[in-house]
Amino acid sequence: MRAVILAGGLGTRLSEETHLIPKPMVRIGERPMLWHIMKLYSAFGVNDFIICLGYKGYAVKDFFKNYQHHVSDITYDFRTNETVVHQDRQEPWRVTLVETGLNTQTGGRIKAIGEYLEPGETFCMTYGDGLCNADIAAEIEFHKAHGKLATVLAVNPPGRFGVLGLREGDGDDVVDHLQEKPKRGGAWINGGFFVLNQKVVEYIDGPANSWEDVPLNRLANEGQLMAYRHDGYWQAMDTLREKHLLEQLWESGNAPWKLWK
Repeated sequence: MRAVILAGGLGTRLSEETHLIPKPMVRIGERPMLWHIMKLYSAFGVNDFIICLGYKGYAVKDFFKNYQHHVSDITYDFRTNETVVHQDRQEPWRVTLVETGLNTQTGGRIKAIGEYLEPGETFCMTYGDGLCNADIAAEIEFHKAHGKLATVLAVNPPGRFGVLGLREGDGDDVVDHLQEKPKRGGAWINGGFFVLNQKVVEYIDGPANSWEDVPLNRLANEGQLMAYRHDGYWQAMDTLREKHLLEQLWESGNAPWKLWK
């Protein structure tokens, strides 16, 4: 099983961080968001990754090129020009980094890595800016069981704003009650963690196609898109405030998405 991660967007709403690095390289604690996503997949045995690069893709390449040096104890012997790695802490990952274009849309990036997929292959796909504690293995099994081309993780996140309970009175709306930030917003939304069949590539025309527009709607219209409901934790990182929320959880030692030891 492989996971495709879209890591080439500009991340304009997080420009405080992304003017220097791509959004998936924004750090949560000591590691980039991309690392957290990969660790989540790895906790369920998914260790083969295709990462779609675009904006400042060299930063992602540099991270993986130097990953062993970042996480291990090392002795550099300048007299003999030898390098000894102690307590190698590398992950069991195979990572393919693909340049998919600076201005390519989300669907176009999936189209661009089509040549790296086997015919009929089932693979995971997600964006480089969201975390959750969903059971990825269960979503994969759900996908295999229904036999359709696509499965999306459906999430019902907490409401961002307080809700006004309104009732009519004397021609005006009277506030009956106020519920501050309800625990659930009431609507199921695209949680960004997909399980897909390689054939979905045929639903994408080219670089200008957004995955969330024509391809996903066409799959839905043809009855090829199923939802796997997740009632647990989910959080996207679209703003600096959301980045800080994730950091606070990570630093507390109780990050819900940390399903690995």
